[in-house]
Amino acid sequence: MERLEELQDRSRKRRALLAKQFCLCHVDRLSDLLHSRDELRRRQEAVAATESGDKWQSIAKRFASAVARVRAREGEGESERRTDKTDDKKEGQTGLDGTTVYKDSTTFLKGTQSANPHNDYCQHFLDTGQRPQNFIRDAGIADRFEEYPKLKELIRLKELQLRARATPPMYLKCDLETFDVKSLDMKFDVILVNPPLEEYQRRASGVTFTQRPWRWEEIVKLELENVASPRSFMFLWCGSAEGLNWGRDCLRKWGFRRCEDICWIKTNFKNPGATPYTEPNAVFQHCKEHCLMGIRGTVRRSTDTDFIHSNVDIDLIITEEPPYGSTEKPSEIFSIVEHFCLGRRRLYLFGDDSTVRPGWLTLGPDLSSSNYSKDVYNSYFDKSEEVVLGFHQDVDNLRPKSPPPKVKQTRSMAQAPAQPPPVGMQAGYGMAPMNPGYPPTYHPM
Repeated sequence: MERLEELQDRSRKRRALLAKQFCLCHVDRLSDLLHSRDELRRRQEAVAATESGDKWQSIAKRFASAVARVRAREGEGESERRTDKTDDKKEGQTGLDGTTVYKDSTTFLKGTQSANPHNDYCQHFLDTGQRPQNFIRDAGIADRFEEYPKLKELIRLKELQLRARATPPMYLKCDLETFDVKSLDMKFDVILVNPPLEEYQRRASGVTFTQRPWRWEEIVKLELENVASPRSFMFLWCGSAEGLNWGRDCLRKWGFRRCEDICWIKTNFKNPGATPYTEPNAVFQHCKEHCLMGIRGTVRRSTDTDFIHSNVDIDLIITEEPPYGSTEKPSEIFSIVEHFCLGRRRLYLFGDDSTVRPGWLTLGPDLSSSNYSKDVYNSYFDKSEEVVLGFHQDVDNLRPKSPPPKVKQTRSMAQAPAQPPPVGMQAGYGMAPMNPGYPPTYHPM
């Protein structure tokens, strides 16, 4: 008896504490707040209905009440799920031949990470046809340096210098299969080659080309080593198939060492989902091409600053895919070449009227006319200082430079007096080894 009274007293104190915490004026209001009286009333009614023989009516009433509560909680979620189920049935319709037809990949994404497609650009490509590279920000050269004011100003100054120092555009209509490039009587600093590869015509069946396709066995026979300067660069468009290996062979035969691979990534903003060409037995779509870069001679970015400016551009070009059957290349390749190499003697092979550009000599059979004169063109480079663009103080201040070398000096070396630089060297030059095994060399910091 005493135990019962103790439990009742504890229950009263607990209810009083709860009523105080819920800011109720009386303990009896606690039952209304916790809905305990309503629940008790529902139970009593169910018992009364069962005792009176109305058992099935009570069950139906409780079931309807439960359904109403579930619908109130879920709201529109139930209708959306029913819609999804209906769509799934439509996606999985059976065709006339007995195979199941699916309109998209929703059926296969359930329970996977790709069910949340916000960052799954590969799945987005399968559903919409838009390539992942379509969503790369600031891919164009006009917007690429918006967040880098120094590089933006550097590009502006370089463009002004290039326009001021560019030679008038010259072009020569000729058949490169029979033309002797040695007759140009000039050594070029940059050679850009865009051959009409078999690969291009193989991917564009039904298109009539103005040039016959060149096989790589024919391209490698071009004697370009006879028109390349002792220190020069070669840029060779080689497609995305067998040309990657053949291109390296060509560079080696012409006396160049492959040092870079510029990749052209093609977007499809204007025509998403279309597959204009695929090679026989191909699994993937072609959406890139490669331009191999070769170097001839010894050129170091820290010492030969009169000839090259490194790290100005990137080795990636992202532009819209050209029309079906077109072999046109992005004009940004010219900007990359001109920003990098300061040599003014530039040769473009297999060009047409659209590739005629100031500062370049263009050769090709697709040109409509010619204005090339060997004497006039060679006169632009009579003086040795005319071969390169020349020094520009603002450009030199803004261009990316090699980091200063970290030279570990011993205590005796630190105490020894510093040796003066050689005669003729400018102030601000430091001494550091270029490569292991080479003697120290002076280079701009």
